Amino acid sequence: MTNTDAAILPDPRNADILVHIGGELKPRADAKVSVFDSSVQGGDAVWEGLRVYDGKIAELDAHLRRLDASARAMAFTDIPDTAQVRNAIFETLKANGMRDGAHIRLTLTRGEKVTSGMNPRWNRSGSCLIVLAEWKPPIYPQPIRLITSAIRRNTPQCLDSKIHHNNLINNILACIEANVAGVDSALMLDIAGFVSETNDTNVFLVRDGQLLTPHADACLPGITRAVVLRLGREAGLDCAERNISLTEIYTADEVFTTGTMGELTPVLEIDGRATASAPGPITRQLQALYATHVAASGTALPL
Repeated sequence: MTNTDAAILPDPRNADILVHIGGELKPRADAKVSVFDSSVQGGDAVWEGLRVYDGKIAELDAHLRRLDASARAMAFTDIPDTAQVRNAIFETLKANGMRDGAHIRLTLTRGEKVTSGMNPRWNRSGSCLIVLAEWKPPIYPQPIRLITSAIRRNTPQCLDSKIHHNNLINNILACIEANVAGVDSALMLDIAGFVSETNDTNVFLVRDGQLLTPHADACLPGITRAVVLRLGREAGLDCAERNISLTEIYTADEVFTTGTMGELTPVLEIDGRATASAPGPITRQLQALYATHVAASGTALPL
């Protein structure tokens, strides 16, 4: 990568990263998959996003369980076991000198095909594991603004969001709407018109002291979402998962989003309507509890 190319990266340190792909560590410029790889031929892959805090990976076991479950749901063959994936992650982080402030995009593709096409019968060489670790802070360091997308979130009747798959067109179309509108993200409804999630995070709201989040039917049951629900219950908050209408979002006392990439992010505007002038007290309480949780837990990296 040239100096000019490195200058446009969000973090110039990422110009020289090593990527674990197909069992080898490769420089960024050489980290490529075949044009016959299933991720290229049909978005046929599953993935996880992980974050590194002070020498530890947050919720590693939960992410690896979900990766394995997604791969099995997609009938992948030659799925690497948990020990293999952990070792690949540790090797990649060590090679890049990353022990804090890093994000990992962990991808498992169905692997390379012997000819083009979507049919898994053409996959003869087993799956391909990719560990992409970058220097990357949370994507939403400030409160965010949302619009409501015209794109409806996938229903399990069509594509089950409990499979954490790489075919993200549903989310990308909503993200394009947010970009065009000049806001940070797009709120997506399910086919019944209830709030599901944003194009890249889960959604919570607070009404009369109660913490609410949509059922994980059309949305991904996020790992950060699960942690926040647990922390809220442990703190004595009244927490519930139920159908939530757009009107309830508009009139909520507090709204925030959750996800590995953004942690807990306050929402201050939806569709041009102010939801709050500042992060609310329960949002701030849960942000503090989450920060304490990630500092006290996680899987330690080998020295």
